[in-house]
Amino acid sequence: MSFRTIRSCTRVLAQLIMAVCVLAGSPTARAWGADAHRLIAEQAERLLKPRAATEVKRLLATEPGASMGSVATWADETRTLTTARWHYVNLPPRSGCQYEEERDCFDGNCVVAAIERQKVILGSSASDAEQLKALKFLIHLVADVHQPLHAGHAEDRGGNLFQLQAFGRGTNLHALWDSGLVQDWPGGLSALEKAVDAHTRPAPTGSPAHWANESCRLVEEAWFYPASRTLDPDYSTKARPVVLDRLRLAAVRLADLLNRQLGDR
Repeated sequence: MSFRTIRSCTRVLAQLIMAVCVLAGSPTARAWGADAHRLIAEQAERLLKPRAATEVKRLLATEPGASMGSVATWADETRTLTTARWHYVNLPPRSGCQYEEERDCFDGNCVVAAIERQKVILGSSASDAEQLKALKFLIHLVADVHQPLHAGHAEDRGGNLFQLQAFGRGTNLHALWDSGLVQDWPGGLSALEKAVDAHTRPAPTGSPAHWANESCRLVEEAWFYPASRTLDPDYSTKARPVVLDRLRLAAVRLADLLNRQLGDR
């Protein structure tokens, strides 16, 4: 057996172990909490152009009562050993945060490749059922890749192994970014929704690989991993603008992707 084959087998085994851990773990192992996922989906829905909005509405109508917000967590609720790996990508520490397909997603089972695949299905002549499934994956996975720790590092399972005390309870860094910072937003969820809606800045669309690189660079900023295992109030002050920016970018980019894939029909 060649060294390359051994290395590939080792990667697959490591990724399968991580997928099992994610499936077996608590909801804190999942990217963005349900509130944030719904917020992103609803923001994106308001940014759809008429043709894309009509097509999204048509596909969702095959599930009575469904909306972009209501299906935003479907990809979490239906995880399998395979699709669990579609929610994140591991970039090596101190690699410059430059996604490389062969190194970081050589078998196609990571969030970057999953978005690219589902995007193609959505814009194809596939059945309505397949297009709807692709739509639901995209609504969720585009949000996932904008949660910084879903392009973090395998060594601590994207912050899941970094334990700390925050807001009066034990948690971990991944869970803090999933939901802790959202739930602790001053004024609550309605205030966060208004802040995201009002937050505007130039938002280059880029590619899923570009979005993952952005997230990774945030993870590698000096302040991102707290110096103390008891969260300092200053951390929230630094983190909130990032949370706001990532939520807004996810919504804008999801809308842009859907407009591109569905707008010309």
